Amino acid sequence: MKSHRLARVSEVVREVAASTILFEIKDPRVKNVTVTRAEVAADLQHAKVYVSIMGTEREQQLTMHGLASAAGFVQTKIAAQLTTRFVPHISFILDEGVKKSIEISRLIREEQEQSRADAEARAAAERSEQPDSAEGSANRAD
Repeated sequence: MKSHRLARVSEVVREVAASTILFEIKDPRVKNVTVTRAEVAADLQHAKVYVSIMGTEREQQLTMHGLASAAGFVQTKIAAQLTTRFVPHISFILDEGVKKSIEISRLIREEQEQSRADAEARAAAERSEQPDSAEGSANRAD
């Protein structure tokens, strides 16, 4: 299958899955979900929908269970949009990329703040070690 057709099918799967999860799934377990990407197999039999879930580990597990039980519903919505012979079997995969990038940003920000504080402390120490120029000139006049 041509790669551009596969990319178009993947994009349709991602869009339909995202809108279905956001607006149509009524399961209270499914919340704080962002569909990051979708990968469709070359034979259009299987699709992996990668989702990012904000919350604790327990909330993520509950949401993944809710998504697994709603996979058939999402697949039905995808079937209504696709005009292919096969409708891919949907599986949801937790995408840790967004969470890891937030954690890396936090670590970088903390390191920058620490280095800024260290630089200010060094500058203050250097100022306290050097005699003031006004005091030095006053002492020489005596």
